[in-house]
Amino acid sequence: NHLQQGIWIPHCICAMISQFYILSLRGDTIITRDFRGDVVKGTAEIFFRKVKFWHGDAPPIFNLDGVTYVFIKKNGLYFVATTCHNIPPAAVVELLTKMAKVFKDFCGVLNEESIRKNFVLVYELLDEMVDYGYPQTTNTEHLKSCIHNEAVVIEAPKTGLNLPQWNPRTVPSNAVHRPVGPTQNDSKSKKNEIFVDILERISVLMSSNGFVINSSIDGSIQMKSYLMGNPELKLALNEDIMVKNMDLGGSHGGYGSVILDDCNFHECVDLQDFSDLRTLSFYPPDGEFAVMNYRITGDFRVPFRIFPFAEQQAPYKIEITIKVRADIPEQNYGGNVQIYCMLPKTSASVSTELAVSAGQSAEYLASEHRLVWNIKKFQGGTEAAIKCRVTLSAPISNIQNIKKEVGPVSLTYEIPMYNVSNLQVRYLRIAERHKSYNPCRWVRYVTQSSSYVCRF
Repeated sequence: NHLQQGIWIPHCICAMISQFYILSLRGDTIITRDFRGDVVKGTAEIFFRKVKFWHGDAPPIFNLDGVTYVFIKKNGLYFVATTCHNIPPAAVVELLTKMAKVFKDFCGVLNEESIRKNFVLVYELLDEMVDYGYPQTTNTEHLKSCIHNEAVVIEAPKTGLNLPQWNPRTVPSNAVHRPVGPTQNDSKSKKNEIFVDILERISVLMSSNGFVINSSIDGSIQMKSYLMGNPELKLALNEDIMVKNMDLGGSHGGYGSVILDDCNFHECVDLQDFSDLRTLSFYPPDGEFAVMNYRITGDFRVPFRIFPFAEQQAPYKIEITIKVRADIPEQNYGGNVQIYCMLPKTSASVSTELAVSAGQSAEYLASEHRLVWNIKKFQGGTEAAIKCRVTLSAPISNIQNIKKEVGPVSLTYEIPMYNVSNLQVRYLRIAERHKSYNPCRWVRYVTQSSSYVCRF
């Protein structure tokens, strides 16, 4: 609970790090801080060479020559901590995650450009968060009173996913990328705005005939507030929400109801009205935070179904066909859809055949023995297919051996303004406010893939 609040427990049972640095994907050291001087210099270069040795699949924690390296990768940046002490590694991972969140809160956008242009602010934040290697606080609200440097606002990168204009009160995702503290262009009038994102990440394991073997949803209601005066908010969810092993009043579920396996709430949330009215009351803290996290493992309609086929045409030739169907409403679409398929290690040459359609491309990555199929915009209710002809350097005896060599097929995507669980925000209100206080409320729904795999 202390970690969730960004308040750290006594030093004797907490993580003690020696160095911290932020690296780009090229290995450039953007930010570096040596807290204790008990680890040799040059560990940033040693770390980067080791990570490249693993070809991007390096474990988040590893030891090399008596130095423990702990890192996370976010938005094309490596956040790294080193230590020569025996410390709980999970606590360091949590610390790095919280530090990345704080940098995003104060810089607005978390990428290489924003870190470089706000390096003075980042160093000031770093000095407040960690003292002589010991974590102090990662609470944005606490840090706001200690930070004096202003943020240089960086425009958020365009993702290519333009949200459909359901109504004029729908804004793109980059509208929320603004610093929580003062900026160097504060001459513009500030708006009273609050952003709510219902983000669902889906894990699916599927058989070759499209049958779902295992599936789950990890959801989160994320919020970022730019309201003056920190007023009390009331967030109302579906009236028919049920949580397993929780005795809730009101509706007892039924067809179409939202049934959660479990959920947890931010410490600022008052649950007094949740049981009967499904309403959350809270005073939003500074920065981005998760109002509620939830998990669903029951049956639900998966957004995409994959149908892979493999056929042996000759001892040295196989043909692979992958069909994908979008089982989402026609008015929705999957953006930046990528389908990956592992091919045999004995693949000598690969050719692909796609339907004549704009926004599709395919390539074979020989070094990784992987086929990559890109679909920029996958409209709901439609199908797409690809044929892949593979010439092998060594023969495969039968179809069963082919299935062992080929696959699995994996899928990544993002679907704006759509969520699978049907969890909805009925309303977001300010409990008490002056008549002239008229804030803007932006609510978005986003569905993403966490692990979407289909076996041959």
